[in-house]
Amino acid sequence: MPAGLWRIPGALLLALPLTITTPGTAHAADPPSVVIDSSEPAPGLVRLTGRFTGAYDVTLVVDGERVERATVSDPDADDSGTWTYDLDTRALDGEIEVYAKATAADTRYGAWSRPLTLSVDNPRARAPQVAIAEPADGVRLTRPTPVRVDVTGADVRTVRVRVNGGPWQRAAGARGRYVTLVDPARYGDVMASLEAEAVDARGHVARSSTTYVALGAAAKRPPVPHRQDRAMWIWEKASYNLVLNPGSRRLLETVLPAGSTLYLGVDTYAGRDLLEDARPELRDLVAWAHGRGMKVHATVAGGTRPPYLGALSRYRERAVREMERVLDYNLSSKPGARFDGINVDIEPYSLPWFTSGKPDVQVQWLDTLRAMIARRDASGQPLLFGPAVPRWLDTSACCTGIPYGGTTRTMAEHIQDLSDYVAIMDYRDQADGGVGIIAQAAGELAYAERIGKPLSVVVGVETLDIATSGDPSSITFREEGRDALEAELAKVSQAFAGSPAFAGIALHHYDSYRELPTVWGPSARWPEPPADSGPPTGVASPPQAVAFDHATVDLTYGRARDDTEVAYYEVHRSTEPDFTPGPGTLAGKARGLTHTDAGLLPATAYHYRIVPVDVAGHRGPPSAPVTVTTGTTELRPMVVESMAVTVDDGVARVRLRVVDRESGQPVAATVRGRFTFSAGRYVTVTAGADGWATATSEALKQPTGEVGFAGHRLTAAGRYWAAAYDRDKDVMARW
Repeated sequence: MPAGLWRIPGALLLALPLTITTPGTAHAADPPSVVIDSSEPAPGLVRLTGRFTGAYDVTLVVDGERVERATVSDPDADDSGTWTYDLDTRALDGEIEVYAKATAADTRYGAWSRPLTLSVDNPRARAPQVAIAEPADGVRLTRPTPVRVDVTGADVRTVRVRVNGGPWQRAAGARGRYVTLVDPARYGDVMASLEAEAVDARGHVARSSTTYVALGAAAKRPPVPHRQDRAMWIWEKASYNLVLNPGSRRLLETVLPAGSTLYLGVDTYAGRDLLEDARPELRDLVAWAHGRGMKVHATVAGGTRPPYLGALSRYRERAVREMERVLDYNLSSKPGARFDGINVDIEPYSLPWFTSGKPDVQVQWLDTLRAMIARRDASGQPLLFGPAVPRWLDTSACCTGIPYGGTTRTMAEHIQDLSDYVAIMDYRDQADGGVGIIAQAAGELAYAERIGKPLSVVVGVETLDIATSGDPSSITFREEGRDALEAELAKVSQAFAGSPAFAGIALHHYDSYRELPTVWGPSARWPEPPADSGPPTGVASPPQAVAFDHATVDLTYGRARDDTEVAYYEVHRSTEPDFTPGPGTLAGKARGLTHTDAGLLPATAYHYRIVPVDVAGHRGPPSAPVTVTTGTTELRPMVVESMAVTVDDGVARVRLRVVDRESGQPVAATVRGRFTFSAGRYVTVTAGADGWATATSEALKQPTGEVGFAGHRLTAAGRYWAAAYDRDKDVMARW
């Protein structure tokens, strides 16, 4: 539909901007792309449609708040086709920015559309707007002082104010102006956060940005640098366990020594907000870590999903609010339970226009970091501020010669000027050489020494299994194992021991590091888990299941608890309604509280049960079952009928056969996948007319090891991959 306006009674006004263009017919040499072609309004919904070329797996990024999968049509299996998505607008209001994002078939990195702006006029979803008008940010209060709040919105029923996360106190007033009295004598000589909240008749809750003031004789405290060796990123699947399941901390102690630094993920997860509604439990964890000589930095991104949009000026307020959430938690807590720093993981270089738009996005990113730091300074909290930065931020063409603040420097230097420390994502699996860990961090250390910032450079290394989105042969220690990792890190520590700027080494990340053996193969060893007295509880809430399409079901369920750690959740599937979970029904294992079960059959009723398993291997009680029926399709299912992995002459080989699932006839499919454990090479091969395909790994460097193969994509015209019915999924070879 051409650009224009549509009005739907009582709900919606849509605008499709002229910036959305329709390119000409794609050619084989065209780069991967995804476009939004049109939007069709309907009551409560907007159907978005578009096309993609040289890509797959289209998702929609909705106003930086969520990422949703689109329904994709590619019957020719040539990585070009169309997509649709029905956007529910009943909870939306105002200017909504939408991107389409796809995965490039050749690189597995992202391809983005130009944005679509929807102007949604939806009074029923409109929340009040709240701002503290007085006192001003940064003032000192020494006597009882009115806090004046401005509110806009219909049918506002309650306006409240709180100080340092304490009890809410009602503000009196009407017609958008409200007031309550704050007496500094009640709180003592402290820095304070003032927050206002408004609730309307429809239950919408709105919060103001925070105003920071000094009460009585309180003084701001500057941050003091500290050593961060070893630091470790702990993302929400694990960090929420550490907060909500205290026994998990005993497991943490098996891999992280006293004196370490935790980069603790604090984003909202599975409907729970650590910083707001789990404050007592979070305080307990932080105090526990401090009692063991550890430091704790809250790890935040940009307040958006995906997180790197938070660097853009459009979304800067969300990044600032995310910073304020950490500051407000600190001010609500006793000193021993406060964060020591804030580790900021905003990565706007993931956006395809980061390079082509130079220096615009780079400057927006710097402005966002500066705005976040300004809130820290206003609060008077001594948190170290440390962005995570890629190793090439001081050398890549996208990031050199950036004018900012009256000087022209590299992005690495600008960020080091602003911040208390940087954590370099120095993701290489060898210490030495021109592209090794030491050489890649030398520039940042030299600059930190030149500007006089001690303990301000942390060198981060990777242990994550990243083979579907990068080159594991050079990026991660996943293939080499823990012994090789420690040997290389010892070289790094020795090389930088004389630098006053060197703060230590960080590991990415907790879950992948725990899974890393000393070396793969028959002699592999892992850290000994702590003693465990019994099985975990069942899940706190029964599973819910939604069929996304003919082959995919999404599951969610509640958290289980254990006296140590729930290592994972077994997802059991059957076509029998009253089944008992066992080895034959195991469909997958999930670390977190969600699981996507893919490769199913169409128009089929599936029944699921969830079984939590702790680190000692104890299995908890199965959940109640949930039933869901997949959608229909005209595509025919194909499967891997057999697969074998062998090792010979220093390389691994996989040989597999693809057949039609119903007839057993061979299929000449394109097979994409990667080797696992001691290898990691990503390969693309085509099965012949007999259905057989063969691929070879990279050279295997370890004297002992093990290797398997994991399929990533199988494509053939008129067919789809029913991976749940593959045979020989877990074959491997050891030497």
